[in-house]
Amino acid sequence: MEGVEIPSYFLCPISLQLMKDPVTLWTGITYDRDSIERWIFAGRQNTCPVTRQPLLDCEVTPNHTLRRLIQAWCTVNVSNGVERFPTPKAPIERAHIARLLDEATLPQSQLSSLCRLREIVCESVRNKHYVEATAGAVDFLASIVANNGRSGLESTSARACEEALSILYSLQISEEGLLDLVKRNAGMIESLTTILRRSSCQSRAHATLLLKSMLGVLSQDRLTDLREELFQEIVNVIRDRLSHQATNAALHLLNRACPWGGNRIKSANAGAVHVLIELLLEEPDRRICEVVLVVMEQLCRCADGRAALVGHAAGIPVVAKKILRVSQVASERAVRILHSVAKHSATPGLLQEMLQTGVACKLCLVLRAECGVKTTEKAREILRLHSRVWRSSPCLSPQFPLSYPTAS
Repeated sequence: MEGVEIPSYFLCPISLQLMKDPVTLWTGITYDRDSIERWIFAGRQNTCPVTRQPLLDCEVTPNHTLRRLIQAWCTVNVSNGVERFPTPKAPIERAHIARLLDEATLPQSQLSSLCRLREIVCESVRNKHYVEATAGAVDFLASIVANNGRSGLESTSARACEEALSILYSLQISEEGLLDLVKRNAGMIESLTTILRRSSCQSRAHATLLLKSMLGVLSQDRLTDLREELFQEIVNVIRDRLSHQATNAALHLLNRACPWGGNRIKSANAGAVHVLIELLLEEPDRRICEVVLVVMEQLCRCADGRAALVGHAAGIPVVAKKILRVSQVASERAVRILHSVAKHSATPGLLQEMLQTGVACKLCLVLRAECGVKTTEKAREILRLHSRVWRSSPCLSPQFPLSYPTAS
């Protein structure tokens, strides 16, 4: 389509792409359906993007005349590389979604209704909103997941549970909706933990992503009351590398739960530190590496976490390796980890290991780099604490003063 000038009124004001399903708001502005529905439902906006007028309702009217003009223009310009597109399907009505939910309550039609509902939810963000907004829909789907999570899973029930879980994950429920869901379904977290232990890879991934969202709205009291089984299964998700998305969600879940000492101990006992070290050794992308170090720094605030780090042959070296090689965030967290270990768990053998693996040299480099005041102070404190042991290192020369300047 290179070199073909598209009439401006054929372009969506949001995406600036050729509209395939033009619809008009009550404000009189026409958009491509997918773009405006994402603006309204996924972006949770209540204004017209062009006029900025508040939207009295979220209904849109198909602009059939403009669609036919665009289709005719595409047909004329096929020889210029313009692709023709078919007439879009009519959107799903709310009544149809409600009818499917009613049918899903019947044992003989539950699985087929849930399969069709999942397909509808995956079609558009508008459909996701309609399902979530249907009275009782989220609670009904959650009850299927909770009931099957607590009981033995037969083949049909297991498939129904997987479908319901997939729909719940796809809905991307708002924080308010998640909070209500947790309050009305007290055993939901335990049921999802069971699914993590005995379901398919896809269901485990969906359960992890849903748990991440749910823990994001839990109160401190609920977070400190999480069971050890949950931490064991989350660690298994990271170990099994179900998917990049599931691994990222599991890491954020641990980060959300570990500001409290009891949860740090549960995570360390579940083998989290060992798994995080193995993940760092695989040279993951920058963002994953940062989150791993953030979680590891949390775990190293407890003795069990520090012992697990020191006990792994690659623990100290891989943490030190990330300093000044990934990002400033990664460097800051890595120095904090080493500070915790050097201050609370230092032994003659560990100090020799830190010297031999280049930790002392890395800390000296931190003093020269712009890593932030707190990070520089922690690096200097580590070097000052163990300068007598490390004095043979060529890094510890007069150009790296280890004491703070005194006031004159």
